[in-house]
Amino acid sequence: MVIVSYNVNGIRAALRKEFITWLTHANPDVVCLQEIKANPEQFDEKVFHVIGYKYCYWYPAQKKGYSGVAILSKTKPNNVTYGTGIDYMDFEGRSIRADFDDVSVMSLYLPSGTNTDRLEFKLRFMDDFQTYITQLRQEVPNLVISGDYNICHEPIDIHDPVRLKNVSGFLPVERTWLSGFLESGFTDSFRHLNPERVEYSWWSYRANARANNKGWRLDYHLVSAPLQEKIKRAVILPEAKHSDHCPILVELN
Repeated sequence: MVIVSYNVNGIRAALRKEFITWLTHANPDVVCLQEIKANPEQFDEKVFHVIGYKYCYWYPAQKKGYSGVAILSKTKPNNVTYGTGIDYMDFEGRSIRADFDDVSVMSLYLPSGTNTDRLEFKLRFMDDFQTYITQLRQEVPNLVISGDYNICHEPIDIHDPVRLKNVSGFLPVERTWLSGFLESGFTDSFRHLNPERVEYSWWSYRANARANNKGWRLDYHLVSAPLQEKIKRAVILPEAKHSDHCPILVELN
C-alpha cells in the first residue's frame, strides 16, 4: 500500500494548479489531505473518480474556508470514522480515519500555535489526542497516522534550530510531546529509513524561503509498532508545488 499525505492549503486552489495531473502520475493507493478549506459542494469530486479514487471522504471544519481533512482511496474501506468524538477537535475538522483489511489510515491536521490562545488550544488538543489514540490502538493496532503535525521533532528537521527554538512548531513542549507520542508505540517512517537526511515539507511564502530551502519538516507518516517492519519506502516529494507544503509518501509492504 502506498499512502500519500498532503496539506494542500485549499483543495480548490490546488486543483487550479494541476493537482490532478500530479496525483495521476504519483498514483498512490490512499491519499490523506489536510487543510482542504472547502465543503464538498464547493468543488467537483468527480475529478478524483476519473483517475481512480472512487471513494472520497471529506471532513470539513464547521467554519467555512478553514482547516478540514479528507481521505481518497482506490479501494473501498471497511469503515470510515469522522473525527474523534471530542467536540472541540471535531468542530475544526482535524481527523478522519479509514479502516482497511490490514491497516487503518488516519489523516490528521494538528493545530498551529501562532498565538497564545492557539498555542494553549494546540497543547490541549495534543494531550487529548494522545489519550484518544492510546485507547484507539486497543481496537486498531495497525494504524498509520498521516498528516501535518505542525511540529519539527529534532534540529535536523528545521533549517535554523537555534534562532527558531522559541517559535511554535519547534518549542520544547511540542517536541517533547512528539517524542512521547513516538515512544508510546509509533515510528517516524521517514526518519526510520533516512536517519541523516535533511529534507523539509513546508516553507514560508515569505523571503523566498522555498527557493532557498529554508524549510521545516512538519508532515509525518507515523506508523504503529506492529507495522514498523512493513515500512518499505518513505520519501518527501518537494517537486510538487501546489501548496506551501509538499506531499510525503510511505509504502508498506
